[in-house]
Order: sequence, then structure tokens, then C-alpha cells
Amino acid sequence: MIYLDSNATTQVHPDVLEAMLPYLTDQCFNPSSGYRAGKAVKKAIEKAREQVAALIGAEAEEIVFTGCGTESNNAALYSLAKAVGKGKRIITSQIEHSSILRTCEQLERRGNSVELVGVGADGRLDLEAWKEACAQEDAGFATLMWANNETGVVQPIEEAASIAHAAGIPFHSDAIQAVGKCPVDVTTVEVDFLSISGHKFHAPKGVGALYIRKNVSFDPLLFGGGQEGGRRSGTENVASIIALGKAAEMMRERLDDDEHAGVGAIRDHFENRLLDEVEGVHVNGSKEFRTKNTSHLAFDDCEAAGLLILLDEYGVACSAGSACMTGKQKPSHVQTAMGIPAKQAKSSLRISFSILITMDEADTAVEMVKKAVKKLRAVQGIGGVGPVTVYT
Repeated sequence: MIYLDSNATTQVHPDVLEAMLPYLTDQCFNPSSGYRAGKAVKKAIEKAREQVAALIGAEAEEIVFTGCGTESNNAALYSLAKAVGKGKRIITSQIEHSSILRTCEQLERRGNSVELVGVGADGRLDLEAWKEACAQEDAGFATLMWANNETGVVQPIEEAASIAHAAGIPFHSDAIQAVGKCPVDVTTVEVDFLSISGHKFHAPKGVGALYIRKNVSFDPLLFGGGQEGGRRSGTENVASIIALGKAAEMMRERLDDDEHAGVGAIRDHFENRLLDEVEGVHVNGSKEFRTKNTSHLAFDDCEAAGLLILLDEYGVACSAGSACMTGKQKPSHVQTAMGIPAKQAKSSLRISFSILITMDEADTAVEMVKKAVKKLRAVQGIGGVGPVTVYT
């Protein structure tokens, strides 16, 4: 299978797997234990904390390990809501992940109000509307994703954070689709909280992290044995935490060496071939401001559902949008917010690459997409795709 759905999840990298395996076997000890073997495991966790902190320019003590990105988002928003109190307005955008939007709905039921700021056709935040929202007298806090999970569009995060702080309100960013894919530095972007998920950059599922800026108050979501400095109780998922640390170290080295340019080159090659060789293909969202691994494409006169079925048969895995929206036969809230017409939205695919993809695989995938488009259009008596070379 050619795997082009890395925004849904990534394969655990072989080096990451190697780092975590000992903590599933002979290094199985509870890090809260008093004997030397347990203390050694605790030390390994602290090394992983340093590795994750280094990836985003943070200090180790500002990193709290969680069970996933959704938990990180929930923990940040519930803590912020408690700090600002009921009746305060939560400022966010129309294109947030469901773990933000659904949490905001719950907080609204508990007495907060929520304002969803719009985006342009390029998928980028309307900064003037954001500024107006943050300036409202009842504004409590703001939360904005760093990069969108469907389109890969990177938001004007530095400006949005500065606007929030200028208005005197705290700021959180769901950076789950950005960390490990593009530079994320909390020393230059004024975030108070930032959410991370390991399985988006080659760590296993079931582990994440929450950055909490030093001296920012935090009310825990989970209580119990006092792990993570009392900020996230529960026996640590040691093997996955070690894996997250290793993945963070690996991605930091790649970003420092600009090796992600290779992923971008493959994405651009794939995208440009389709734009050149197939009629009626459109890029949804900004081409300038997006993560290097994501291509969100619309194919005229093709239902995305049909394309996905055919591509699956041809050995190519991708998606029509967020994995959390799979099976829902309507345009996503992201596409609607961008003003993408319903017909175009329903013909759109999210193709997302990782560091494990090769140029040869990308070329094969192009041919499979061409084959699928040609077949669907032929059913409707529509042309618009050149000769197709079928790889076997």
C-alpha cells in the first residue's frame, strides 16, 4: 500500500520503535517506585521531556505528558475556562478540530459564550475580526490551531497570539498538525498553552503533551497519584513517552537540517503532476502558507467517495478530510468556512505525506489517481485526463 494519509496518523518510525521496546519488556518498572530500576525509568522519562521541550523551544518543566492531543486540548481549555470564570467569551476559529469545537460547546453549556472567527478563501484567519473579538469586554481567552488538519494551511499564529495578549487574554494553540512538520518555537510565539500529539510525527498513538508556559496557572483535568508534578495524575505510559521523546529528537534534527524540504519536494512534484496532467484539478487553500506534507485537491466531476473506493482498490490510502469526519456525507466545517462550493468540497481529497514516502511511490500514486479520475469521469461520459500508465 502507498500510504498518503499521514495527517490521520503516521507509521511508528523504526528508530522510535527501537527506543521504546525495552520499556515494554525488561525495563517495565513503575517510575514512581523507590528502587533503582524504577528510578532509572523515571530518569528516562525526564530525558524524553527534555527532547519534547527542545522540539518547540520550551523548558523541560513546561512539558506535561498526556494520553493524546484531544486530552491536551481539553485540559488546556477546561483550565482556562475555570481561570477566567463563567460568563466569559471563548474566542476561536470556525476551522478548529472537533476536540476544540466540542469542548467549547461543553463549556458553553456550563456558562461561557463562544465566538467563532471566520477565515478567508485561503483558509487563513481573518485577523481584523480576530482583533475585534479579542477586544470585547467579556473576552476570556483565545484558542487557535497552528496548522489545519484538513488543508495543512498554517495560520498567522504569531499575530493572533500577540493580538490576544495585547487584549489581556491568555492564548492556547492546538499545534497537533504543526509540531514536527514545521518550525514551532514558543520563545517567538506568545502561547500560554500548546497541544502536541505523538502519532502525528512517528510516535505511537496514545501519547501526547501539553506545553504550559512557566508561571501560568493550570488546573488539572485528572487527579490521583500526583504524577507529572501534580498536573496529570496516572501511572505514566512509559514506553510511549520514551517513543515521543525519540520522535521529537528525530524531527528536531530534520527541521534543523531542513530535511523536511524533501517531503515538500515530493508533495509539490505529486501535486504539480496532477495539475499538469489532469483537467479540472484545484488546490484548496493557501499554497504559500501550509505544511510541507499536505495537499488538499478538488477533482471536477468526481465524487471523493468514489475516488477513495477506487484508490483503495488500487493500493493508495488517502482521505476526504479529517479522519474524525470519515463517513459523513457532507462538506466539512473547514470547507464550508472557506466558502468552497458544496460540489467542489465533495470532490476533494486530502493527501498527506510523511518522511517515509519516496518519490517513486508518489509517481505511482499519481498514476493511480489519474486512473481513478478517468474511470469515474468515463462513467459520466466526461473526459479530461491524459494517457494513464498503470504500475504493477
